[in-house]
Amino acid sequence: MQTNRAKEKLNSGEAALGTFMGLGSPSVAELLSQVGLDFLVIETEHNGLDSAEIEHMLMAIKGTDTVPIVRVPSHEQVFIQRALDMGAMGVIAPMLRTAAEAEALVSATRYPPHGIRGWGPMRASQYTIDNDDYIKRANDNIIVAALLETTEAVANLEEITSVPGLDALYLGMWDLCFNMGFNPMEMPFPETDAVIEYAAEIGKKNGVAIGIGSTTPEELKQRMDQGLTFLGFGPDYSLVLNAVRAGVDVFHGSEQGS
Repeated sequence: MQTNRAKEKLNSGEAALGTFMGLGSPSVAELLSQVGLDFLVIETEHNGLDSAEIEHMLMAIKGTDTVPIVRVPSHEQVFIQRALDMGAMGVIAPMLRTAAEAEALVSATRYPPHGIRGWGPMRASQYTIDNDDYIKRANDNIIVAALLETTEAVANLEEITSVPGLDALYLGMWDLCFNMGFNPMEMPFPETDAVIEYAAEIGKKNGVAIGIGSTTPEELKQRMDQGLTFLGFGPDYSLVLNAVRAGVDVFHGSEQGS
């Protein structure tokens, strides 16, 4: 089983950089896995990807040092197990609210006696070729993460980050804004900034990496300076959009000046 370098970084307090991928393209996944990112997150909560398409994206990432993670659509065990069996080396579950949910999430990623994951890793164990190594290492070699998106989760953050086996929490700022009664299009707010600061503090105290997304290099640097370590740059469609807009703006600016 491939060693999960991203997990090692996060658990040692180092920062890890990745990109969320919403376009559902194996070609984009293959490209991004070649540029030095620590992890890639395949989005399955907010798009129409089916299992075969997820598997093709996982195949595209294989053979690189970039760790493939799947953002599962819910906390249901079947989604978590399926993602791991197809070869994901981590999962991110949405809308985590309580320590009990965090414990159930960790359990779904672990084989007995440490959890409830059923055996049948398929691609993950190279179709049984790697069974022995996989069963020995999988429990401790998979990133277990969740999205922090509600005021309930913020209130329970001390207990959540005390759950053994939870590696990281990723701040979902748009849903958090909605949950707090704010329009996310008008960020930043002092109240949400306070949540980011609090989460970074509690995460560092309890050894859980706290992450957030950035769409520009300047914002990424700001998040690193805040002590956040599970860092997203993108998502893929924002990177494409920003690059195209920059070119279009240059084109129209030159056109007007001629």
